[in-house]
Amino acid sequence: MIKLALFARLEAKPGKEADVAAFLETGLALANQEATTPLWFALRLSPTTFGVFDAFIDEAGRQAHLNGPIAAALMANAAEMLAYPPSIEPIEVLGLKNTAAT
Repeated sequence: MIKLALFARLEAKPGKEADVAAFLETGLALANQEATTPLWFALRLSPTTFGVFDAFIDEAGRQAHLNGPIAAALMANAAEMLAYPPSIEPIEVLGLKNTAAT
């Protein structure tokens, strides 16, 4: 069962909104390679604010993701694309319904 998650909030620099959106769209390919990340969402919260929600079965999976290629790419590009460092919050999942097919 999925028990843990992360939520990252990303605020694009002025003029970098398309770059952040494109970065997140390419992140899906990396997320699909992570066996310990069963759920991954890239989100647009407003014209300049983006988010990533990902969920994990255990802490080992969450740590693998935080130390993986998506996080490394985000941190490598953050100064160029983001107005502020990303806010990454650990989350405890209390309930989940998922009937969508992939």
